Amino acid sequence: MDLLQRMRVIGSGLVIAAYFITLHLDVVTGVIVHLAAMSISVPYFIKSKAWDVVIMMTFLMTIGSGRLITAAMP
Repeated sequence: MDLLQRMRVIGSGLVIAAYFITLHLDVVTGVIVHLAAMSISVPYFIKSKAWDVVIMMTFLMTIGSGRLITAAMP
């Protein structure tokens, strides 16, 4: 298994962890873990030219970033 495949597997595991954290612990922490998971996974999908997945992940990362910005505002 090469590095990009390992990154994808770790990213997938982190997405599951982020979902749990968001639902049961803390939304902001869950969003941070989710953004990290997506960032780790995107290079694999770029290399495999799965552009639909890259676009979807970028869209979800934009939503997560917006959530972090609104959480930072008083």
